[in-house]
Amino acid sequence: MKINLNNKTILVTGCAGFIGANLTERLLKDYQTSIIIGIDNMNDYYDVKIKEWRLNKLKQYKNFIFIRAGIDDKAVIETVFTKYNPQIVVNLAAQAGVRYSITNPDSYIQSNIIGFYNIIEACRHSYDGGKNGVQHLVYASSSSVYGMNKKIPYRTTDKADSPVSLYAATKKSNEMMAHAYSKLYNIPTTGLRFFTVYGPAGRPDMAYFSFTNKLLNHEKIKIFNFGNCKRDFTYVDDIVESLVRLMQKSPNKKIGKDGLPIPPYKLFNIGNSNPENLIDFIRILEKELVNSGLINKDFNFSKCEELVPMQPGDVEITYANTQALEKYINFKPQTPLREGIKKFVEWYKDFYGNN
Repeated sequence: MKINLNNKTILVTGCAGFIGANLTERLLKDYQTSIIIGIDNMNDYYDVKIKEWRLNKLKQYKNFIFIRAGIDDKAVIETVFTKYNPQIVVNLAAQAGVRYSITNPDSYIQSNIIGFYNIIEACRHSYDGGKNGVQHLVYASSSSVYGMNKKIPYRTTDKADSPVSLYAATKKSNEMMAHAYSKLYNIPTTGLRFFTVYGPAGRPDMAYFSFTNKLLNHEKIKIFNFGNCKRDFTYVDDIVESLVRLMQKSPNKKIGKDGLPIPPYKLFNIGNSNPENLIDFIRILEKELVNSGLINKDFNFSKCEELVPMQPGDVEITYANTQALEKYINFKPQTPLREGIKKFVEWYKDFYGNN
């Protein structure tokens, strides 16, 4: 079903997060007759100053409403749905990070399981009393769900039942919960398996960001699996373009022969479909740091590189098959890694200064 995003009330959770902030700003710019409600708990998983910088950009728009809260707070979520009656919900709030899930599992259960349950339950009850309710729930999953799957490129039709981290397990559970609610309550849901998203104002725990910090401080960067890793790096603007197009195309509601709903449920990979070797990625980053003037051209990078074994929870390669996405929304993420890294370095230099 086609959805016009004009004159709508749209809820974006995790609005101060990396993807959430970029999506929210795009919606605020392009759909000025719509109300965009943003929820974020502004936690300190990484530098809050970056989240505040993103949020301050959003607060400049008159059609933006910000609510500081976590989606694990059921009372807040119920109040938001009762007060604003959002027609489209984009759930991007989550505790991210594979390695962090090994040392801090509680936060993943609270945000990714309980939080997602609160959101999808609120969507369910948005139909109470014969109301029109939520027209489309779009939510973030992750390429991490593919876990030990050896078949590449990854397709959403492949088995994804061997996660190697709690983070991946929580994201797979979101997909299963969404399918159940789509079947039981006829809620149109679309899940998105993101592949290694990067770009300006990104997450400091991601390799490109943390490597930059370490290199500028003359610290060692650990290159996992001795450099024998490949990642399907996806530029954030390509993610946002995909999201906006998907928001406007909800799965159709149909009734099966048994008189029950055929789940209005979709699941897509969003990736660049071009996995890059970790060593090649590092060389691109190093070159752009030199070109920007942040690092001198005679800097000895090899002294700051350390080859180490694979980390628990990591996988050797991520590689998205995006044919279904391309056919569905007529768009293919394809920003070259060098172009995306250059834009990140430019932002980094501007945000942190030349010191």
